[in-house]
Amino acid sequence: MVLPLVHPVLRTCWRYRALAVPVALAVAATASVSGAATYQVRPGDTLSAIALRYHTTVARLVTINHLPGDGDLIYAGQTLRLSGRVPARQHAARTTVTFHTVVRGDTLDRIAARYHVKPAVIARRNHLPSSLVVVLGSRLAIPHRIAVHAAPGAAHAPTSAAARQDRTLLARESEPSRDETAALIRSTATSWGVDPRLALAIGWQESGWSMRAVSPVDAIGAMQVMRYTGSYLAANVVHRPLDLFNAKDNVTAGVALLSVLTHEASSTSQAIAGYYQGLSSVREHGMYASTKRYVADVLAIRARM
Repeated sequence: MVLPLVHPVLRTCWRYRALAVPVALAVAATASVSGAATYQVRPGDTLSAIALRYHTTVARLVTINHLPGDGDLIYAGQTLRLSGRVPARQHAARTTVTFHTVVRGDTLDRIAARYHVKPAVIARRNHLPSSLVVVLGSRLAIPHRIAVHAAPGAAHAPTSAAARQDRTLLARESEPSRDETAALIRSTATSWGVDPRLALAIGWQESGWSMRAVSPVDAIGAMQVMRYTGSYLAANVVHRPLDLFNAKDNVTAGVALLSVLTHEASSTSQAIAGYYQGLSSVREHGMYASTKRYVADVLAIRARM
């Protein structure tokens, strides 16, 4: 899941600090062919400091540079545009439909987990009986809400009551630091045979390796796992209970899902897209524009891990 964050103007925080990678420092500001000023990020720079120096805003820099994770990552040596056209506002989400034919062994919960959709949503859309039994051979419509990146100034996505409760709960819990969470992601990925850099990139893109992250639709923790996806993974992949509020279990759920996707997908890019959009939806409809941006961001982050 992607966290639809709207960044306050000139906010300075860890998420905007440049990663210290070996680069040759160049001229701080240059002029591009189009005439738009550019800036090459130096080690220790923050996006907010750059915005202040050049009389612009964090939100504008995020938008015109298509920064990974809505601005979660800048790195030393990166060239940022300092001006340019801001895209028109887009809708926060759109709904598409995938069709699934029920096969032997299917249950509503399993189908929902496969498509990353809440069971109740499928039940309502298909007018299932109160028993929630799915009939062998029947064709179910699976609705998906696909997030679309909004321009600065767009409204926040509505936050569910469950998400608000879970944020409060996580705020009270003792959680590992981001470095500790990153180490946990790395070790868990290695034990599952998943590329640690890919798992780290997914975790960074989803939450900045923060266990306190909860999305408006209640995706939980560092790996942003939905409850029903966690339940499915616990029963069918991990084969033990998973507490998504526990860092070890949250990371295990995310890495286990990534393990399934990398084995089922035809490429790394498709596996990454499946984490965001749902693999079946990607196969049915291809990658949406927001999914393509997500994949590009994750691959860029992985390359710098």
